[in-house]
Amino acid sequence: MAEKRDYYEVLGVNKNSTPDEIKSAYRKAALKWHPDKWVNGTDAEKKTAEENFKEASEAYSVLSDANKKARYDRYGFAGMDGGSASGGGGFGGFGDFDLNDILNSVFGRGFDFGGGGFSSFSGFGGGGSRGGTVKQRGSNLRVKVKLNLQEIAHGTKKKIKVSKYVACTHCHGSGSEDGSTETCPTCHGRGQVVQTVNSFFGQMQTASVCPTCGGRGTVIKKKCTHCSGEGIAKGEEIIEIDIPAGVGEGMQLTVRGKGNAGPHNGVNGDLLVDFERDESTLIYNLFITIPEAIMGTQAEVPTVDGKVRVKIAPGTQSGKVLRLRGKGLPILNGYGSGDMLVNVNVWIPKKFNKKEEELLQQLAQSENFKPNPTAEERSFFSKIKDYFN
Repeated sequence: MAEKRDYYEVLGVNKNSTPDEIKSAYRKAALKWHPDKWVNGTDAEKKTAEENFKEASEAYSVLSDANKKARYDRYGFAGMDGGSASGGGGFGGFGDFDLNDILNSVFGRGFDFGGGGFSSFSGFGGGGSRGGTVKQRGSNLRVKVKLNLQEIAHGTKKKIKVSKYVACTHCHGSGSEDGSTETCPTCHGRGQVVQTVNSFFGQMQTASVCPTCGGRGTVIKKKCTHCSGEGIAKGEEIIEIDIPAGVGEGMQLTVRGKGNAGPHNGVNGDLLVDFERDESTLIYNLFITIPEAIMGTQAEVPTVDGKVRVKIAPGTQSGKVLRLRGKGLPILNGYGSGDMLVNVNVWIPKKFNKKEEELLQQLAQSENFKPNPTAEERSFFSKIKDYFN
């Protein structure tokens, strides 16, 4: 399964873009990739159009919602409750957003690609003839970070050293030895090449990134001798990561702009941080003495927020599980914390003196010390059921 692309990258906007700019970017993407426009295309083209159309709609559903956008800006895909809009259900809706509502909110009620032709949308179309240079984006990096119990429970800041591509220090990322460039002879500085094609919607112009300059609009006269004209070189960076409380195994935190540098002073990729940790429920083994198990006692149990006292009832059997509600690890993007399970173990001494042996023999003759378990205590499965409830 392909890795999900950054929502800002999908729409070609950035974190500081205004709602109108985000809406305009989605409008262009929806016009470009709507499946009705590709009805006469090959199967591969139809599939690509459908995937890109859904991807753009998913991105807009998040970035157009102030609350979702704020969570995404801080936590990346981990803040989307497992990722919104994973697909399915055709074009009527994707996960927790309705595509029809999105299209109608952008284009107005009664949005329809059929019949009227494509020219009616030219006022906010792709604009290939207007041109515009493109900055190349660096690739994302993925790292794993291990967290101890305290860091998982309360969140932390960590500094990690990352090997990555950085801007070339010799040419300052330009890729040019002496800083000189010239207008691209293929696209004449627009960064795009335009083709006119006949389609189901009539004659249309399509724009694509210039193959000669890669969308920059300029070409380098003399390549940098240190980076061979790419503008990037291998290096290292120490990055501080703000880790929220309650991150879980398999969750991912996105640190924007801390991935590989983009060629020719392009846009940096992102750093994707995977975490290794236990689940939100903790298990603690508590050992008590035989007299404590018989007569009952109180014991101290360490939790992530300090020690708490638990009551051991008289006659507690070894293997009894006590559940401390809310004393486990915080649940990310949820309410409260997990539980802590205290597994009670009665400590049986392996050595004893003669006096202790005589005392034990006397106790063994008492009816109260002979095994007489209840039905629940006899049932292994009832204990397992109790453990998970």
